[in-house]
Amino acid sequence: MKLRILMLGVAMCFAVTQTRAGIPVIDPTNLIQNTLVAVKSGTTAANMINNFQETVKIYKQAKQYYDALKKVHNLVKDARKVQQTILMIGDISDIYVTSYQKMLSDPYFTVEELSAIAAGYAILLEESSVVLNDLKAIVNENGLSVDDKGRIDIVDRCYERIYEYRALTQYYTNKNIGVSWLRAKKKNDTDRVMALYGSPNEKYW
Repeated sequence: MKLRILMLGVAMCFAVTQTRAGIPVIDPTNLIQNTLVAVKSGTTAANMINNFQETVKIYKQAKQYYDALKKVHNLVKDARKVQQTILMIGDISDIYVTSYQKMLSDPYFTVEELSAIAAGYAILLEESSVVLNDLKAIVNENGLSVDDKGRIDIVDRCYERIYEYRALTQYYTNKNIGVSWLRAKKKNDTDRVMALYGSPNEKYW
């Protein structure tokens, strides 16, 4: 019985947009692919911006899914943890797209540095995608030959891993912005950086 409840809750998390808004489930895979393309072809600022614009389009589609998922309530405990895990993957994507979009207009980063930063985000997104695939596997009863406790343990591990990746993504972002701020400080130009990213009180550095 517990297994059926968990499976139903997990399935609801992955199918919410199909029943509510007709939007297909989107995972970070496309974001990762577009980021890697941007890294490989980012020899000029124009190429990097053009590739990132495609990534933003995919992100906006994914955001509709995550926003719909937030509205799902009254899930059983374990299904709720699955929901929270997926939403944290959405947070990681949001941190990447929102922050990197600002970095592209930051005069204190070179094209080479922006390419390296994008590569770092790609790794974090890729690791998140691996965890998402683990969650998808337990939706299919034939996917893993484990009992109820085994499935719940997998959910817990996935939750903990994504929680760490989200924190790491924010830390990585803050450190990169901190580099820009220090460079701007040397030129007495911190107002420009704060206008772009926000005030230091928002803990960007």
